[in-house]
Amino acid sequence: MARNDGHEQAREFSLLLDDQLCFALYAASRAVTHRYRPLLEELGLTYPQYLVMLVLWEHGTVSIKDVGAALHLDYGTLTPLVKRLEAAGLVRRERRPDDERTVRVSLTGQGAELRERAEAVPSAIGAAMALSTQDFDEVKRILRQLTTNVSTGP
Repeated sequence: MARNDGHEQAREFSLLLDDQLCFALYAASRAVTHRYRPLLEELGLTYPQYLVMLVLWEHGTVSIKDVGAALHLDYGTLTPLVKRLEAAGLVRRERRPDDERTVRVSLTGQGAELRERAEAVPSAIGAAMALSTQDFDEVKRILRQLTTNVSTGP
């Protein structure tokens, strides 16, 4: 059964590769992250590191737990990313004095300065996607709904 605006509809599913939404998502994700690669190499970042930096540029000092929640990443995946960013001098990790279990991540001066160089990345990716503003917003909306449905579904 497929969901459509909250109503169940009968749908035929096949095992043809071209019929698989998961493959279309996979191929699109690979193509987009491939397009990011040279832009991010100029910044000294990998794509996952860039995502961490986006959270920090937007929110400032954030707990590791909150970064993980924003990026849908578990602690074991996120910790090595943050450690590499720290080794590069872009972020610092600190335990909260009132709660030693909580690790906060904040930008260094170098990490804050990198934001200015990164400002060209979204427009370059947007140009590569070549979607109208309406299509871009609709794709984001559908993908967010898909994430919600799959994450909360049976």
